[in-house]
Amino acid sequence: MIDSPREVDVVVIGAGQAGLSSAYFLRKAGLSPGDDFVVFDHSDGPGGAWQYRWPSLTFETVHGIHQLPGMSVPTPPASASVAPVVAEYFGAYEAQFDLAVRRPVSVTSVADRPDRRLTVTTSAGTWITRAVINATGTWDKPFLPYYPGQEVFSGRQLHTVDYGGKASFAGERVLVVGGGASGIQLLLEIATVADTFWVTRREPEFVDRPFDIEWGREVIARVEDRVRRGLPPESVVKSTGYRLTPEIAAAREAGVLRRRPMFTRMDATGVSWPDGSRLDVDTILWATGFRAALDHLAPLRLRGHGGGITMDGTRVAADPRIHLVGYGPSASTIGTNRAGRTAVRELKRYLDASSPLPQPVTV
Repeated sequence: MIDSPREVDVVVIGAGQAGLSSAYFLRKAGLSPGDDFVVFDHSDGPGGAWQYRWPSLTFETVHGIHQLPGMSVPTPPASASVAPVVAEYFGAYEAQFDLAVRRPVSVTSVADRPDRRLTVTTSAGTWITRAVINATGTWDKPFLPYYPGQEVFSGRQLHTVDYGGKASFAGERVLVVGGGASGIQLLLEIATVADTFWVTRREPEFVDRPFDIEWGREVIARVEDRVRRGLPPESVVKSTGYRLTPEIAAAREAGVLRRRPMFTRMDATGVSWPDGSRLDVDTILWATGFRAALDHLAPLRLRGHGGGITMDGTRVAADPRIHLVGYGPSASTIGTNRAGRTAVRELKRYLDASSPLPQPVTV
């Protein structure tokens, strides 16, 4: 027998910070988990992308963990690894507010229906919903650029998502590609056990300025402008530059952060540049960032000519049923909570003002 689709008002896709904050505000708005809304998460356990962070990322080195609405973040020792603490915190949060996250459940597609509702196809069956809050983040879609000769390189090629600690790089010649926060952090760590080299597409900008409220507003305004115009969001470091901390200053003085321009070709043992210079390396670590994990929304054809999705706040401009939380200006942990509240406020108005056309569910 084929199970009949289940019906809810809102489907939340993803149970990281964005998904859990959205679920919290749905409950606060009077919607009941399991009956009025459902939260899907493809991971085996709680923690969102935090649970996959490398073990050496500690509370001393992490940029910051902002609390979920209604529950404070634990304050472990600075040397504590972030991943297990945050996973336990997220799990306690789900239990405290009875969010009934369904996992592991993968959402494969979200498609339109003739009655103004949406069909959400998952590994746990089909759901019919009036609205979707998408909170899938980027961790599941690492970006790996292609360079000629890449397929013949005989050494290791890893992405940030594959990093398990510096021990496996001991004694090697390691090339780190990328000027974002992860690339710089991992470069500094690997440099303590290996010979490291660093390449980036553009000259890194190190700024000696505190990341205060005014600066944060400037960054959010730039990202909001891009997504309102249907352009893909920029990386955080491209928008802000990288803080010139004492650690970074010391690394620059020691030559660890001596940047080279991007190579143009790869071969069996290394990389080369147009001027004929080349570099032999054992491992290339691609710290080249991520893209928004939105493939399951493809049936809705939300992307425009600019390559991104035109947004109005958290709402997809062309479709009031779809909100993207943790996308664009709400991609930071601080912005995510505010975005979850905004999305729920707008969706509640949409749900109260509209009703689906009467139509039998068929399978």
